[in-house]
Amino acid sequence: MSKITYLDHSGFIVEDEEVIMVFDYFRDPSNALPHALNANPDKPVVFFVTHHHPDHYNKSIFHLAQNHRRTYVMSNDVHPQNVPDTLEVAGMSRGDVIENLPGGITVHAYGSTDAGVSFLVTTKSGKKIFHAGDLNDWHWQDESTMREVEEAGEHYMTIIKRIASEVPEMDVVFFPVDVRQGSDFARGAREFMTAVKVHDFFPMHFSGDYRKACDFSEYEVPGTTCHCLHNPGESIDL
Repeated sequence: MSKITYLDHSGFIVEDEEVIMVFDYFRDPSNALPHALNANPDKPVVFFVTHHHPDHYNKSIFHLAQNHRRTYVMSNDVHPQNVPDTLEVAGMSRGDVIENLPGGITVHAYGSTDAGVSFLVTTKSGKKIFHAGDLNDWHWQDESTMREVEEAGEHYMTIIKRIASEVPEMDVVFFPVDVRQGSDFARGAREFMTAVKVHDFFPMHFSGDYRKACDFSEYEVPGTTCHCLHNPGESIDL
C-alpha cells in the first residue's frame, strides 16, 4: 500500500513500505512533509526534481529531512550549488537509468516537451509511478496557429509513443492538467491515458480553477481511476 499526499502545484509525497519519495517540492504550506518524516523516522527519503523551473525546484530541499538518509535525483538541467558533499545527488538526462536506489527503487528518465525530464520510478514491490514534470501537449488551440498546434502535438506524441512502447501499464501517474490552455487543457492527459494503461491518475500543475482540472468527464478513460487532491496536505491511501 502507498500513501500519496499533495504538497502544492506539482509536488507530491509517495510513502511506500520501503521509502519516502518526494516529487518536485515547490512549497509545503500544510507542513505535510515534516509530518510524513516524523511518522517514518527510519525510512530513507528520495527527492526527485524534474527540471529547474522554480515552481518545481526549491533549493530548500537540501536542508529538509536531515535526520533521514537522503538521496536527490535531479534532471541535469538543474545546477545545485553549495550542496554538502555528504549528500547523495544523481543527475539524469533522457534515457538514463539508475538502479538500486534507497528502498530498492529504480528510476528511468524520459523526455519532456518543456525543460528537464519526466521520471518513471519502479518500486521494490514492482509498482510503477510516473511523474511527468512538465511533459504535456503544450499548445493553446484558441490562440496558436494550426501549424503550431500540429508541431506541439507531434513532439508530444513522439515522447508518449516511446514511453508506451517500453511501459504499457503504470500504477500511479502524476500529470499536468493546466486550465490556462483553454479548450484543449485536458488533451495531453487524455492522450497519455489512451496510450498507456493507467490505474490511478492524479492531475497537477493546475494554475487555475482546480474544479475544472478535476472535471474528469473531460479526459478520464475506461479502466483508469482519477483522483483530485487539490488542498495542500490532502492524502489518499492506495
